[in-house]
Amino acid sequence: MRVFWGRVALRGLLCGSWAPGPSPLRHSSGGPSWTQERTLVAVKPDGVRRRLVGDVIRRFERRGFKLVGMKMLQAPESILAEHYHDLRRKPFYPALVSYMSSGPVVAMVWEGHNVVHASRAMIGDTDAAEAAPGTIRGDFGVHISRNVIHASDSVEGAQREIGLWFRSSELVDWPDRGPHSSVSPA
Repeated sequence: MRVFWGRVALRGLLCGSWAPGPSPLRHSSGGPSWTQERTLVAVKPDGVRRRLVGDVIRRFERRGFKLVGMKMLQAPESILAEHYHDLRRKPFYPALVSYMSSGPVVAMVWEGHNVVHASRAMIGDTDAAEAAPGTIRGDFGVHISRNVIHASDSVEGAQREIGLWFRSSELVDWPDRGPHSSVSPA
C-alpha cells in the first residue's frame, strides 16, 4: 500500500493534482481563497531552437497555472549579468552568459498556488542526465549546459527575477475562470 501512495503522490506532484506544503487556504473577509505566488520561467535558447516553447506552456497550463506575462527576447548581457550574479565567480559563468545570449529566450511569469516549488519539481534536476523522466529536463534536456529551461528557485528569487525581466506594465492580472480555477484540494 505504501508504494501505491508514493506513486500517487509523485504522479500528483508532476501532473498537478497534489502538492506538498502548508494548507493552500487563507481566510479573508470574502471567505477562503487560494494564496498565489508568481515565478519566472524561461525557455533557454536550446529550447527555443528545438521548438519546445509550446510543450513547456502546455505543461504549465495543464498543471492549472495562469500565464500572466510572456515575451521573446534576445537577452541583453546586462540582464544576464544580474540574473546570474551569484554565479559570476564560477568557472562556467562566461560560457553561461555567452550561451544565454546566443539566441532568443522566451521569458514567462506564471501564477498559482505553490507555483515556485511545483515548477521546480516539473522542470527536474539541473543535470538532464539526472532529471527524472516526466520532468521537462528529463524529457527534453540533453546536457547540463543545454537543459532547456530556467525556473526561479524561491519566492524571493522569483520576485527579484520577475522585476529584472519584466516591467509591471507587462504583467496582466486577469480573472481565471478556466477549468482549473475552481479546483479544490482533495
